[in-house]
Amino acid sequence: MKKYIAEFIGTFTLVFMGCGSAIFLGCDINGGHLAVAFAFGLSIVSMAYVIGNISGCHINPAVSFAMLLQKRMSSSDFIGYIIAQILGAIVAATILHSIVYGFHLIDYTGGLGSNGVAGAGGVWGALIVEIILTFIFVFTILGVTSDESKSSVAGLIIGFTLTFVHIVGIPLTGTSVNPARSIGPAIFAGAEALAPLWVFIVGPLVGALIASLLFSLLKPNVAK
Repeated sequence: MKKYIAEFIGTFTLVFMGCGSAIFLGCDINGGHLAVAFAFGLSIVSMAYVIGNISGCHINPAVSFAMLLQKRMSSSDFIGYIIAQILGAIVAATILHSIVYGFHLIDYTGGLGSNGVAGAGGVWGALIVEIILTFIFVFTILGVTSDESKSSVAGLIIGFTLTFVHIVGIPLTGTSVNPARSIGPAIFAGAEALAPLWVFIVGPLVGALIASLLFSLLKPNVAK
């Protein structure tokens, strides 16, 4: 249960800080694009060094899926992680929604930080973007967490990888690479966010699958 609580807290922090920065700063003013990217990345860094030794700090169903494929976690833990991650994202989005509408604040994203497909040219463009970005992110995670000599800096590497993934992805899809992060805000953003939500579930999972397959293929070379 400690692992699931840790995943709940970690995902809550990621969504609250990441989507919160997008909501209150916007991505087009005051350096918002970079600020949002770093908010997501630094959320990973902070949580990695707090809950990493408890749950591994997946805080992302795509990462947990890759770890399941790599046989680094059991199927029962995988289910528990997914539930905890989604609940953490929903609670974070609920609080953000309450802050925005309770205090009559401006939501610069217009959708509580939810993801969209317009910037990528539609659902298929967005799907390709999410697959590629998630592949890069998860492939990095699999590599850095498989080498104990990098354990002290793993959180930084993963956090900065998520940052540069966001720098590219924010103008295109808002960057998901994390189904839980997409589900939470979409619940409150309405039909416009819910309709393409499948893209931000399928895309990250496919990206994680490809990352796992290629990592398994290249792993002997990496070990050398």
